[in-house]
Amino acid sequence: EMLIRSVLRSASAASALKQCTADQSNFRSIATKATSKPPAPTKGKKPPSKATKIEQAQATIPETFLKDQAELRRRQLAEDEKNPNADVFPDGRPLFTSAASLSTLCKDDVNTYFRFSMDELKEVLPEGLPPGMVKEFEESWRSALLVRQHFIELRDNFRRAADPPSLLVHSKAPTFRKQIVLDGPVSCGKSITLAMLVYWARKEGWLVFYVPGGRSWTHGGFFYKNPHTGRWDTPVQAAAILRDFLKYNKPCLQGLKCSILDPVPLGEGAGVGPPRGGDEMEVARGTTLCDIVEAGIRNTHAAVGVVVRLREELSKVSSVPVLFAIDQYNNWFTFTEFEEPVTVRSCRPIHAKELSTVNAFRSMMHDNMMVGAFSHSTAVGKLRLELPDVPLDSRINLPRYSFDEAAAVSRYYLRQRLVKQESFSEENWKKIFFLSNGNGTEMRYLFPFMR
Repeated sequence: EMLIRSVLRSASAASALKQCTADQSNFRSIATKATSKPPAPTKGKKPPSKATKIEQAQATIPETFLKDQAELRRRQLAEDEKNPNADVFPDGRPLFTSAASLSTLCKDDVNTYFRFSMDELKEVLPEGLPPGMVKEFEESWRSALLVRQHFIELRDNFRRAADPPSLLVHSKAPTFRKQIVLDGPVSCGKSITLAMLVYWARKEGWLVFYVPGGRSWTHGGFFYKNPHTGRWDTPVQAAAILRDFLKYNKPCLQGLKCSILDPVPLGEGAGVGPPRGGDEMEVARGTTLCDIVEAGIRNTHAAVGVVVRLREELSKVSSVPVLFAIDQYNNWFTFTEFEEPVTVRSCRPIHAKELSTVNAFRSMMHDNMMVGAFSHSTAVGKLRLELPDVPLDSRINLPRYSFDEAAAVSRYYLRQRLVKQESFSEENWKKIFFLSNGNGTEMRYLFPFMR
C-alpha cells in the first residue's frame, strides 16, 4: 500500500510539472507575439498614390451598387434635358452659351459652357485630346468646356496676328504677339486652352502643326548620331510626327507645292542601319507637301530629314495662315532619356536641343505664329524665366479658376449630377473652392464628397 501511494504521488507531480511547463511555453509565445515589432517596410517601394488609393477604395464597392447609381444618374440627366430651368443660373443667366462656334464667342459668353460634338472634336483633333479634357468629359458625362476670358483673348490675339487690321494714321493699333508661351500652375487649363485654340484655328481653315505631347519627341525609340549634322536623329518619332500631321491636314497639303527643291538628306533608319545606294532623296519640281510627307512615312531613312524640311516649307507658306501649337513645350528645354556612351562605364545625357527634330521646331525667334504650353505634370525640373530661342515678352501666365469661374463650374457640376442636390449649397462649394485653391482637377474630385 505504501508503495502504491508513492507511485501515485510521483505520477501526479510529473503531470503537474508538465502542465506548468506547457503554460509557461504558451505564455512566452503570446508575450513574444505581443511585444514583437511590426515588420519593417520593404525598401524601394513607394507608398500608394492618391489614384491608387481611390482605385482600391472603389474596388471594395459592390459592382451592382455602382451600376445602380450610374443608371439612376443617367435617368436623372435625361429628365433634366426636358427641364429648361436646369440650364440657368439662379440669377437667370444661361448656363450654356448659344454661340454656334468658338469663332463667335464674345465677352458675354465668359463663364458659360460651350457644347462640343465628340465626333467632330475627334475629327478636328485626330492627334489626340488632352488628358484633362478627356477626364472632364468622362466625369461630367457631357462634352462641354468652360469659356474663359483667357481663351477669348488668346484667340483674338492670333486672329489679329494672322490678319492685322488696316488702321488710320491717328488711330492706336491693337497689340498682338505672334509667339506665346502658356505658363501657370498645375491644372490651370493650359492644355485645354491650347486644344481649343487649335480646334478654332482649324475650323477657320488654318494649317496647324499640332503636337499634343512634346515629351514623346524626347523619349523612346531608336536614336542615332548624324555624322553630317552632328545632331541625333530619332526616326521612330519622326515617322509618328509625319503621320499625325497628315491626319487632318492632308487635303490642305495636297494643294501646296514645295518651295525648296534641294534634295532631302537621308540618315539611319529605325533598326535598319544607314541607307544603301545614296544619302539623299531627290525632290522633283511640282512635288506637293503631301507627297514629301508621305515619302518620309514610307522611307524610314528619310523621316527625320523630311520633318526638318517640313519646318522650312511651312515657314514659306503664305496662301493660308500657319500656326505651330506645341503642348508639353517645356520638355524641349530639358534632357531626354537618351544617353551617349562616353567611356566603358559612363554615359552623357543628351539634351533635347541636340535632337534634329526638336532643334528644327523649338525656336520662337522667327516671324511665324507659334504657341507653346508648359506641362508641369511632365516637368523634369523648374526652368528659368529667360529661355533660349524664346522672346522675353512671350510668356503668359494662366491662373487657376477665379471665384466667378468656380461659381460657374459648381453650377455645371450640380447640373450634371456630379453632386447631390440636397448636399449642394453656396457654403459647401465655396469651401471646396478655397480648399483646392481653384485647382480644377481637385475641385472635380472633391464635389462628389460634398455633404
